[in-house]
Amino acid sequence: MKITLVSVFVKDPIEAHHFYTEILGFRTQRFMPEYNLAIVVSPEQPEGTALLLEPNDNPIAGSYQQALYAQGMPAIVFGVADIQQEFTRLKQLGVVFRQEPARQEWGGYTALFEDTCGNLIQLAQQLE
Repeated sequence: MKITLVSVFVKDPIEAHHFYTEILGFRTQRFMPEYNLAIVVSPEQPEGTALLLEPNDNPIAGSYQQALYAQGMPAIVFGVADIQQEFTRLKQLGVVFRQEPARQEWGGYTALFEDTCGNLIQLAQQLE
């Protein structure tokens, strides 16, 4: 068994599609704006787990998304090979960071940014 698709609630899937592809660099797997549907994949693992950018217009989804955001909790974690390089790249593209790269007790590094769609996203670099 493997994970093929993970859902992330967003304010607007069309805007989220733009952010995740044009800013973060994900690739479009399926984009059907007429159905409010956007699915993206990592360019590093195009056959890997896909990310469904799902509208938060469901009351449960909206409440869940807002609660995560209010608590400062990431909706998803993206692994990166070089967190400082990715932080610099994203900052230059105007991404708003809540936490700059910082070493964690477990030995890796994390940073936290806003995805412009109602979520906080964490970058994580594991040290070998």
